Amino acid sequence: MSKLSEMSKLSVKDARDESSIGKTTLIQGWVRTRRDSKAGFSFIEINDGSSQGNIQIVAPAELENYESEVKALTAGCSISAEGEIVESGGRGQKTEMQASQVVVHGWADPETYPLQKKRHSFEKLREWAHLRPRTNTFGAVARVRNGICNSIHQFYQERGFLYVHTPVITASDCEGAGEMFQVTTMNLDEIAKNAIENLNYKFDFFDRPSYLTVSGQLSAETYACALGKVYTFGPTFRAENSNTSRHLAEFWMIEPEMAFYDLSDNMDLAEAFIKRIVADSLSQCGEDMEFFNDRIDESHTLLEVLNSLVENEFVRLPYTEAIEILEKSDQKFEFPVQWGVDLQSEHERFLTETHFKNPVILFDYPKRIKPFYMYCNDDDKTVRAMDVLVPNVGEIIGGSQREHRLDVLESRMKDQGLDVGDYWWYTDLRRFGTVPHAGFGLGLERAVQFVTSMGNIRDVIAFPRTPGNAEF
Repeated sequence: MSKLSEMSKLSVKDARDESSIGKTTLIQGWVRTRRDSKAGFSFIEINDGSSQGNIQIVAPAELENYESEVKALTAGCSISAEGEIVESGGRGQKTEMQASQVVVHGWADPETYPLQKKRHSFEKLREWAHLRPRTNTFGAVARVRNGICNSIHQFYQERGFLYVHTPVITASDCEGAGEMFQVTTMNLDEIAKNAIENLNYKFDFFDRPSYLTVSGQLSAETYACALGKVYTFGPTFRAENSNTSRHLAEFWMIEPEMAFYDLSDNMDLAEAFIKRIVADSLSQCGEDMEFFNDRIDESHTLLEVLNSLVENEFVRLPYTEAIEILEKSDQKFEFPVQWGVDLQSEHERFLTETHFKNPVILFDYPKRIKPFYMYCNDDDKTVRAMDVLVPNVGEIIGGSQREHRLDVLESRMKDQGLDVGDYWWYTDLRRFGTVPHAGFGLGLERAVQFVTSMGNIRDVIAFPRTPGNAEF
């Protein structure tokens, strides 16, 4: 193959654009299909992951490897093709390549290559998570997820936030739930063999029980209370034995923390944040978004729902009023509703999809169902917590104004059975220059689910980690 400069190479996405007509270029990718014409040439459809659509390579019989290699190409083979981009006479495509050279890099045995032409279920494709990015659906998910991640960083950087990296390993339980993965260098086989009950953690790597973090929030607060506005964006872990379409053991969280913010400021930021993610997905991933609307969303209303979200203000509603709406509705819920319960997905979706037909921000939740760090209201019954609810998903953001009063914070910690001494550094923030501050968390996978209408959260992350599954 001739030596073309890096600038002469085109992605499939760029080669499909009419502006590329007349260019001599190099395109590289994986074969989707090949069909041979009696006129003495072959049509090869390839994709390189840069776009939803493929580009057609027209390979003439004059190629020296036409009979030996080109006519043997099957789905999954990888090739490089050099030639001129020309206007295409085929339906549904603006351009194609007239190849002057085709090089085969890797073959794929058609007898054993799993991704055949027939439609595979998403559940089946999870068994081939190493190959599923080659499908239309999972290529689109990857591109939209990438776009959302880019939007997240741009959103916060444009607003003067600092990106901080909080620990993956921690000795504290942010939520007080106890569902954490322990990290240890001790020999578990030896412990089990000798039935050791009382472990001496001085022999462990960190000299104490340590875990994978469920949240970077507490650490981010320390930086917010020094630098004003920060955000974290990284993996978090929860050892919750939930085998549902909404839960993962390993997932990615975006957690902004802001000094001198109250609950109202927090809600303003959360609404703007969601709208930015959705607007950028619509404008920058248009082809993929049309695919999700037409092929994944059963109601084919995804684009309508997302555009409506961007254009309309979110409803803001106290938890107490939401409970009253749910109690007075004629809806039959699986989980009974009464003041003091944590809302389930069915309640959240009723509010957003049936009652308001709009995203909803609920706030002022009962304090007994919320963590210790949330600001207590004067009624001593509720805290300044908020949840952002969206159609088809339910809760997508959870956050609060943080409790900055030392005496109240310590009282709340004791009420929840926490050792205040274990959080000495966290309480220090209230001793030395305490300020009102707030923050929230957005699960990246929940956001991708919402934007793409994918039904299972395992299908919006590259390699899902769930109970009993750590494959790949």
